[in-house]
Amino acid sequence: MEMQDKVRNLVGRIEKHRGNILTEEACKNAFVMPFLNMLGYDVFNPDVVIPEFIADVGIKKGEKVDYAIRVGGKISILIECKCSSANLKEVHMSQLYRYFHVTEAKFAILTNGIEYWFYTDIDEPNKMDQIPFFKFNLLSHRSADILELQKFSSDQFNVDNIVSTANNLKYSSALKNEFSKEIASPSDEFCKILVSRIVSGSMTSKVKEKYYGLVKSAINDALADILSDRISSALDMTSSAATSLARSGFVEPAPQPVPTSTIEVPEKPEGEEEVVTTQEELEGYYVVKAIVRNVISGERVSIRDAKSYCAILVDNNNRKPLARLHLNSKSVKYIGLFKGKDEEKFKIENIDDIYKFDEMLRETARQYI
Repeated sequence: MEMQDKVRNLVGRIEKHRGNILTEEACKNAFVMPFLNMLGYDVFNPDVVIPEFIADVGIKKGEKVDYAIRVGGKISILIECKCSSANLKEVHMSQLYRYFHVTEAKFAILTNGIEYWFYTDIDEPNKMDQIPFFKFNLLSHRSADILELQKFSSDQFNVDNIVSTANNLKYSSALKNEFSKEIASPSDEFCKILVSRIVSGSMTSKVKEKYYGLVKSAINDALADILSDRISSALDMTSSAATSLARSGFVEPAPQPVPTSTIEVPEKPEGEEEVVTTQEELEGYYVVKAIVRNVISGERVSIRDAKSYCAILVDNNNRKPLARLHLNSKSVKYIGLFKGKDEEKFKIENIDDIYKFDEMLRETARQYI
């Protein structure tokens, strides 16, 4: 079974049982042990996976880590577990730091059974870094993350190979996060850098007032243009492939909708808990926006996230639905397309699959010209 399929199976398990897993011990049994097993480590072999590992020297009496993994006869990975509701940002890791220092382990993992934060000693030899070089979230990840995770599987584990890429991975991830923040909400510093390149003279309050508000819309338009170019290129390739298939006598069947009832896009209810828009949802929004920008202005296309789906609207009007992104489940994903108020759900494997529905999206957009 491919790693991606194994991950999908574990995600289904988490989504099914998460509400009943309330303690750290339950989390270890229900989520962490299956995760280690998924990576190919025999959790019932104490020579491989050592529960409640205690170091021989240099540790306070009674201190232990939840698991140690032995690879090639050496302690290679230390694992500290917390309950599934724990916020890893708020967890104190002094015990894990000490164990990393006094053992030969090269990697440490902090987890709540859903998120896995991977640490090594990039900054100072034999001293665990404060910042993880890799984070894997079972409920929110990309294909590239699975490839990185696979390096820790028992059949691929190689210390030198992982360490050689850990430095770039750590800082490229940090840079990507900072850039994503600037795109979502440009800081004054970022705005100043951009505006200073197109406006001469001092950065007065009038200049800031005039130009800073344009930065975010300019960024969104630039991203939409880039996506539009990529979509055009992808559609050209798809068209060429379709022509070749037609000549060979084979025509791929059109995607079939999942039947649903007629529903109206609701307003977000008052008092609803805060909803976090994921990077995947933002990417889907930009793809849809780029697809329809030749029909309606990109400025008219907006995103409104809800707990169970992410709505893409025209004129920020819930009576003008363009599409819905149902991406919260990792086991199955859908895009919802509209004819009037009727939603039809189509299964998608990834964001790129949205390209398959470009004409249907444009058809919907034409209703709002």
